[in-house]
Amino acid sequence: MDRLDQAKQLQDRTKKFAVRIIKAFSRLPKNEAARTVGRQFLRSGTSLAANYRAACRARSTADFISKIAIVTEETDETLFWFELLVESNLIDVKLVEPLMSECDELLKIFSASL
Repeated sequence: MDRLDQAKQLQDRTKKFAVRIIKAFSRLPKNEAARTVGRQFLRSGTSLAANYRAACRARSTADFISKIAIVTEETDETLFWFELLVESNLIDVKLVEPLMSECDELLKIFSASL
């Protein structure tokens, strides 16, 4: 598999991840804490997919590295919001454990790209 195929595959993977983030967000309780933390979770979890897509269209190596650094930060931030949601009992860890694992895998992939 060449680099373009790998990039396309990772674009699809991050987009599916973003859809799963939206679905997890919709399962949060309807209270102020869940809304506040949930919006941050939703923003960072969907943003990483959009930012990865932008990174794939970078005009130079320096531009790519800069954009991948943003993707890495967004992915790490999403993992933080996951942890906060679980530790504050706003969502059941069993519901999001596979998604948290996927987030951790993506973080490792993006971190290795820097």
